[in-house]
Amino acid sequence: MQKLLIRGGKVVNADFSQVADVYIEDGVVQAVGPHLQLSSDGVQVLDATDKLVLPGGIDPHTHMEFAFMGTRSKDDFYQGTKAALAGGTTMIMDFAVPQRGCSLIETYNKWRRGADPKVCCDYALHVAVTWCSEQVKEEMKILTREKGINSYKVFMAYKDAYMVGDPELYTIFSQCKKIGAIAQVHAENGDLVAEGEKKILALGITGPEGHEMARPEELEAEATLRAITIANSVNCPLYIVHVMSKSSAKIVADARRQGKVVYGEPIAASLGTDGTHYWHKDWPHAAAHIMSPPLRPDASTPDFLMNLLANGDLTVTGTDNCTFDICQKAIGKNNFTKIPFGVNGVEDRMSVVWEKGVHSGKMDENRFVAVTSANAAKIFNLYPKKGRIAVGSDADIVIWDPKATRTISAKTHHQANDFNIFEGMVCHGVPLVTILRGKVAFQNGTFHIKAGEGKYVPCEPFPEYVYKRIWQRDQVCIYTHGPGLKFFIQTQNSMSCSFLCSILFHILYYSTFSISYAILHFLYSFSPLLIFSIDYLISIQIIIFILLCVLFQFHIIFSH
Repeated sequence: MQKLLIRGGKVVNADFSQVADVYIEDGVVQAVGPHLQLSSDGVQVLDATDKLVLPGGIDPHTHMEFAFMGTRSKDDFYQGTKAALAGGTTMIMDFAVPQRGCSLIETYNKWRRGADPKVCCDYALHVAVTWCSEQVKEEMKILTREKGINSYKVFMAYKDAYMVGDPELYTIFSQCKKIGAIAQVHAENGDLVAEGEKKILALGITGPEGHEMARPEELEAEATLRAITIANSVNCPLYIVHVMSKSSAKIVADARRQGKVVYGEPIAASLGTDGTHYWHKDWPHAAAHIMSPPLRPDASTPDFLMNLLANGDLTVTGTDNCTFDICQKAIGKNNFTKIPFGVNGVEDRMSVVWEKGVHSGKMDENRFVAVTSANAAKIFNLYPKKGRIAVGSDADIVIWDPKATRTISAKTHHQANDFNIFEGMVCHGVPLVTILRGKVAFQNGTFHIKAGEGKYVPCEPFPEYVYKRIWQRDQVCIYTHGPGLKFFIQTQNSMSCSFLCSILFHILYYSTFSISYAILHFLYSFSPLLIFSIDYLISIQIIIFILLCVLFQFHIIFSH
């Protein structure tokens, strides 16, 4: 029986902070409170005085040992998850990506076989949907019901590889909603990207700068808006992965303020650096920053995204960690479209967000916990098992020194890559101890963990944090017609009732509409001065319509 006591630190959750001790037994938090009095028998004590005690980070977006663009990402599930622990992250969520036409279930099994023997921290999986058929829909249902998959990613880019069109998006989003999953999108207009690449190459531009020129931020913004529109049409929750531009972030923020169920994920790269590196004179340096969507050359983008993350317009932080070394990047030495897309981040995410967010004064320690662990745990139905320090929660904990500093460098990081896009960045905020399910996994630069000690964590469908609003909207049919008119009809079965309600609504509404405008046209033919009667007649029309609706509902009530 493993026992651990964290003494005297400031315990920080997303909603409040308190100075308290944390007692852990068998991998689970057993008590949280000031001055806990416990027997010292067999208890390992960690002194956290003047330190912060945080929930372990959750990185919801990684690609470990991913076969992509003719090569394979450098960080495998062993090296990548070790690096995560060194940075204060105790759980990753990786993407199982099938080739077009391949089985989703077989791809899931392949990822499990690759990850289970190697992982040093806990992990879950998203599954990508790269084609659509009845088989795919059935496999989505099975994966969600039996394998712990509650999120599915679609690509609006990578034409002739992973990209799906709008009809497929509609079908996949509808299936996600039906089975209680979250739809995720890589938002770029793939058709226009393909045309842009041809155009830039035709101009003789073959270097890394061509990558961003062929994929300007308006293509990201257009796809983001289109995805939100399609998801909203079927009342499906949507998660926008790697928000890279101001334009896309604004669209996500506007959608959230309109009440749409959408979540935006900026990543460590988009929060910590920018796309001016694509014009660097050193080709390996420029190529090392290539990812998709690209970093943006507007140097104010990271600050803008951090502001939106701090105030709630954006929700979580990931990394899209998919590392390729300089030799792998050189595949595209003479053609930027061949440079493998991907950058690092899984080790440095927590420090970058603390430096750019908390140390800069944009967010407090509680918001930091929300965007690095708690919100992801809520969205993917892991909360409060993950993302919180409370009795009954998994003891995934980081002892964090907010005053210490470290300088990020490829020479000292624990990732397999030979380049770090945050090279030379000085970060305030350093993880001193990382605890995974009650075991000290990393302390003072030393690992105490073996391959395979991490666990697969299934994610249950219908997370309440996401689906409460979805369920409520399914109980209410909302119709908006005419100037400011909203008509609400309570339903017991929204799928069957919506069609009937729509027919009755249009019969009632347009009959009064036609009568009112017939009167208006008749009067206007005699005197154009009566133009201001429009508002009058519309008001009369609305009153007549509402009265008819009330009479109709009384008829239904009394007929039963």
